[in-house]
Amino acid sequence: MTSTTLQRSEVQRSDLHLPAPFGTAAVHMAGAGDPVVLIHGVGMQSAAWAPQVQALAQSHRVIALDMPGHGGSAPLPTGAQLPDFVAWLHAVLTTLDLGPVNLAGHSMGALVSAGYAAEHPEDVARVALLNGVYRRSAAASAAVIARAEEIGEGGFDLETPLTRWFGSSAMDQAARAQVSDWLSSVDIHGYATAYDAFARGDATYADRFCTISCPFLALTADGDQNSSPEMSRTMADAVQNGRAVVIEGHRHMVNLTAPEQVNAALSDWLKTPLSGGHND
Repeated sequence: MTSTTLQRSEVQRSDLHLPAPFGTAAVHMAGAGDPVVLIHGVGMQSAAWAPQVQALAQSHRVIALDMPGHGGSAPLPTGAQLPDFVAWLHAVLTTLDLGPVNLAGHSMGALVSAGYAAEHPEDVARVALLNGVYRRSAAASAAVIARAEEIGEGGFDLETPLTRWFGSSAMDQAARAQVSDWLSSVDIHGYATAYDAFARGDATYADRFCTISCPFLALTADGDQNSSPEMSRTMADAVQNGRAVVIEGHRHMVNLTAPEQVNAALSDWLKTPLSGGHND
C-alpha cells in the first residue's frame, strides 16, 4: 500500500497567523512548480493526502492544508457554515500569496473548493472535487443533518462511517486503520463545527456552478453512495469545462484505496489547458 504518512524529510510544515477570527492554520508543503492546494474532509488531516503529495510533488508545489479545527489548525467559531470555511481558505491563500492555484478538495474539502471557485474565480486556475456532494435528496439531507446534531451534542459513532467508507480488501483495511486513528484523535468541537457545515452546505453554491469556467474535475467511486457518481456527473455537466471520473470497486476514501488511479486522474486534470476568465 502507498504510505499514508507524510515524511518529515519531504514535507515542511508552516503555521500561518491569519487575521481574526481564523487564528493559526497549519500548512504542509512539498515540491516546486505551479501550486496545487489540497483540502481534506471532515475528521481527517492533511496527511490523508499523502499518496497525492508524494506523486504531485514530483512536478508541482503541493500545499496540503489542515482544515479549521483539524490537525494543527485553529477551529472556526461554533456555528460556522460553509461560507466561513471559504473565507478561511481565502485568508490562507491571500497570506501565502501564491497567485492562481490548482485547488483540490475531498468531501468537505470539495465543498470548500467549489465555493472558493465560485467566489474567487480569479484565484483558481483549476479545481478538482473528490467524493464531493451536490444537492442531496431530502431524505439524505435529513439523515446527515441529524448526524450533525448528534455530533454537536457529543455523540461520536466511529464505526458507521468506517463501515460505509471501506470494503474488505487489504488496501481498504490498511487505509481504514489509519483513518480510524485520525477520527479517534480529532478535536470533537472542531469536528462538530465542520460536520454541521458539511451537512448543510451541499446546495450553498450549487446555483453558481454555471459560473465556474476553469478546468473542473469531479471524481468519485462507484461504491460511494453519499458522494455518488450521479452527483459527480451532474456537477461536471453544470460547469463550463467539466469532466467526471468514476473509479470502480472503491468507496469514499478512494484517494487512499486507489491512489494510482486518483493520481493519474489528477495528473490529467493538471495538464488540462487553461481557459475562461483570467486564464484566457
